[in-house]
Amino acid sequence: MRLSVEAVLDYWIEDAADVLLQIEVAAMPDQTLEAQDLKVRTDTPLVAVVGQDGIGQRCLARGTGSFRVEYHATVAIDRPMVDIGALAAATPRGLPGAIICYLLPSRYCESDRFEGFVQAEFAGLEGGKLALAMRDWVNHHLRYESGTSSGVTTAMMTFADRRGVCRDYAHLLCALARASGIPARCVSAYAPGVEPQDFHAVCEVWLADGWHLLDPTGMADVRDIARVAVGRDATDIAFMTVFGRTQINQQHVLVRAL
Repeated sequence: MRLSVEAVLDYWIEDAADVLLQIEVAAMPDQTLEAQDLKVRTDTPLVAVVGQDGIGQRCLARGTGSFRVEYHATVAIDRPMVDIGALAAATPRGLPGAIICYLLPSRYCESDRFEGFVQAEFAGLEGGKLALAMRDWVNHHLRYESGTSSGVTTAMMTFADRRGVCRDYAHLLCALARASGIPARCVSAYAPGVEPQDFHAVCEVWLADGWHLLDPTGMADVRDIARVAVGRDATDIAFMTVFGRTQINQQHVLVRAL
C-alpha cells in the first residue's frame, strides 16, 4: 500500500509562543517514506527532536500572529496481516524496561479504575484473544460523534458517556488493555477511509512478539495506517501543542491510497 498524505494547519497565535509539531510520518521498518516536505511559516529555525520511544520526529518552532504549516508525504506501507488472536500475552516480569510505563495509568487512561470491569466482562480470555475482545467491545459500545468530547475527556468519561471520536476510542481501549495486564500505547496516524478526514488515533498493544496495531473505531485497516507518533495518551501524540494562546483558522487533512 502507498499513501499520499497532505496536512495543512493554519492558526493565529496571540503572542509569541513556542509550538511543538508532530505531524511527520515516522520512518519505521514497516513504513517507508518515499518523499516528504514540511513548510512552516516562522522567522526562527525549526529544531528537530526525536519522538517518544525513538519513533518519529517532533519539531519545535516559534510563532506569532499567522502560523501556517503545510506537510506532504508519500509513504509505502508493507505490514502483513497477523493473526493477533493466536498470540500469547507477555508477563510483566519479562517486559523490556521501556514497555513498563504502558502498563500504568496515565492522565487520560485511568486503567486502575477499570480492573474490576475487565475481570468481570472478559473472564477466561488472555493474550491476543483478550485484546481483540476489548477492541470489539469498544467498537460496539461507543458511538462515533464529533464534538462530544474535549481536551479534558478521559477514558472513564468516555466509558460513562459511550460516545466520542478516535482519540476517545483509543484512550478507552488502552485503559482496558492496561487494566488487563497488556501494555498499550496510543498512536497518532494517517489512514485512508477515515471520515471525516483528520489526524487519526489508534492503539498498539504489546503481545508476546512485540507491538500490534488495533483500530477500535473500525474505520481503518491496520495494514494501511501510517504511524506518526506513539505515547501514553493524547498528551504525548498531539499533532500540535502551543505554549500560549491560539485560534484555529483552518485545519485540513487528506490521505489517499495510490
